[in-house]
Amino acid sequence: MPTERFQFRGEGGHQLAASLDLPEREPLAYALFAHCFTCGKDVLAARRIATTLATRGIAVLRFDFTGLGSSEGDFANSTFSSNVADLVRAADHLRAVRKAPAILIGHSLGGAAILAAAGQIPEAKAVVTIAAPSDPAHVTGLFKDRIEDIRRHGKVEVSLAGRPFQISREFLDDIAEHSLMAHVANLHKALLVMHAPTDDSVGIENATRIFIAAKHPKSFVSLAGADHLLSERRDTAYVGDVIAAWATRYLDALTTEQPLDVGEAPRQVVVRETRQGKFQQTVSIGPHHLVADEPVGAGGEDSGPGPYDLVLAGLGACTSMTMRLFADRKSLPLERVTVTLNHSRIHAQDCSDCETRARMLDQIDRVIAMEGALDSEQRNKLME
Repeated sequence: MPTERFQFRGEGGHQLAASLDLPEREPLAYALFAHCFTCGKDVLAARRIATTLATRGIAVLRFDFTGLGSSEGDFANSTFSSNVADLVRAADHLRAVRKAPAILIGHSLGGAAILAAAGQIPEAKAVVTIAAPSDPAHVTGLFKDRIEDIRRHGKVEVSLAGRPFQISREFLDDIAEHSLMAHVANLHKALLVMHAPTDDSVGIENATRIFIAAKHPKSFVSLAGADHLLSERRDTAYVGDVIAAWATRYLDALTTEQPLDVGEAPRQVVVRETRQGKFQQTVSIGPHHLVADEPVGAGGEDSGPGPYDLVLAGLGACTSMTMRLFADRKSLPLERVTVTLNHSRIHAQDCSDCETRARMLDQIDRVIAMEGALDSEQRNKLME
């Protein structure tokens, strides 16, 4: 999955650092992602969701808000309103260099910002919130014991997730003025609300308020078992897959892929490093896309099947398909084939028929189960 890195000018005139995660093919649609409060574009949730969407053909623009990550500016001078304005600027930039985002995605406070910005991005057809508060002022609960100091001194350093940030009186005043539910009620776009019922940072009642305020088409997906930051890979993969599937109903481009022409030359297999993790790869086989990786024990992140998994999958599929062709051609009563494969390493001395000097050999065990009213002769034929 290729990633383009660049800068664009934000509302305050600062250069904001951005990453555009692209699929291996021409994007079916573009999405804009707003990260959580004080997080940055490279937070695991943003990066992993973008990777999943890219494998589904959706390009994702994510960027650091003013004063965060690699972006210019002073975080202490930023506000919720400036974040919303920067999102609109990001959409403007994407429109100018590529295509305007059709999907808007926001995580936590980024979800609230996306809802506030959506009305200013006319091309957007689908909006997704992930663990978003129904009131942007909810974020002040992270430093509620310092609010009086902030109002008294104008600016105070607070600790958020173990990092120091300057919070200003202007930030408090600005965030208190926003009526997010008015934006939700007048969204005029498809809305997907995703939230964990056990979220202990932004309670599920926030999702309820957003969902009730929105007009149809609207959907809710429970992220049962997930934490607020979606720290588990399975949760970010699930979120990305659900967004891609849900969006097909509202984005024509996602349902109008052109089939390959009959007689087209054999499809190439293209494998490219994502640079997200040590071993992660995107694998493109014609119109089909998947992620490959190594398991955690081998230094990977287990975000997809490993090389041996793919080899075994190919062997198993070839075995089953070949048996199906033979059974159909011979009119054999084969109802179903199941092929189970395992890979292991054995000592060369344990293989009496092997002509090799290698100490260790790869061994693949294959177990074939056949269902149907087959006699022994038919089973033997199928196994030849």
